[in-house]
Amino acid sequence: MRLIIALGGNALMQRGDPLDPAAQRRNLAIAAEALVPILHLHQAIITHGNGPQVGLLGLQSAALGGPETPLDVLGAESEGMIGYVLEQELASRLQPSHAGTTRKMAVLLSQTIVDAKDPAFNAPAKPIGPVYDEATAHRLASERKWTVAEDGQFWRRVVASPAPLRVLEIETIRLLVDAGVIVICAGGGGVPVVQSPDGTITGVEAVIDKDAASALLAVELGADILMMLTDVSAVMTDFGTPKERALKCATPKGLSQLTFARGSMGPKIAAAVTMARAGKIAAIGALADASRLLEGTAGTTILPDGKCPDLTWW
Repeated sequence: MRLIIALGGNALMQRGDPLDPAAQRRNLAIAAEALVPILHLHQAIITHGNGPQVGLLGLQSAALGGPETPLDVLGAESEGMIGYVLEQELASRLQPSHAGTTRKMAVLLSQTIVDAKDPAFNAPAKPIGPVYDEATAHRLASERKWTVAEDGQFWRRVVASPAPLRVLEIETIRLLVDAGVIVICAGGGGVPVVQSPDGTITGVEAVIDKDAASALLAVELGADILMMLTDVSAVMTDFGTPKERALKCATPKGLSQLTFARGSMGPKIAAAVTMARAGKIAAIGALADASRLLEGTAGTTILPDGKCPDLTWW
């Protein structure tokens, strides 16, 4: 099967972790261990989030005392940084095939076209960077002209997250995938850019949702399954309350009856619905359960309407 495997930024950097090379490599090594059994059996395109990393890179930039580095440049930095280490960790674990050759891999810096007039630019909602208590978050918002919002029990900086329209490098990705290459691309949803009528490409101050970009790639590349691997075991209804339950299977019709957080699970649900409406499958669950998620024995599977009961629970 052809898979899009979307690694959540929070699965690659645990809450509270510093932007420390050793910690990042340790987390990416864990991700590689979880993915290798799947990569031996299936054709895969790997995407990843960058919310924690891009925010921490921005803090490092601000600490130097000069002008803040634009978010599109920070996105490119994080895309290269994460892709580089992930490729190394995967390559060290992928055994030679029966023909005696190793799997080919490529990390591709990706740019994603957005609409300069997207209303998301006027309503920042995508969390980036570390978590803060409420008082610290509001102090930093005042000092640095940030927008902040609640993220579970904590607060985080939020930025614009316009809808991805097209991955500029889509044909290059297609060429590599068709040649059997494991492609790591669209990190952080891709570097957000706009294209003027004369073809000029310009970066914009935003972060693209990785799951939305992954769904776009999945449809364009004809993927069978979009796997979204994160730091929770499944999609939860009534999350954080005594009524909390884990969804086992759902359809777009069933999911339309529920409400999910805009900046976290909401985008994953939207991406899953995009896949299901295209007649394909999406799955959401924990990185550690990647193989079981693919088998349907863990996490949440989202199928087209009529392919399973609208909502079922574990």
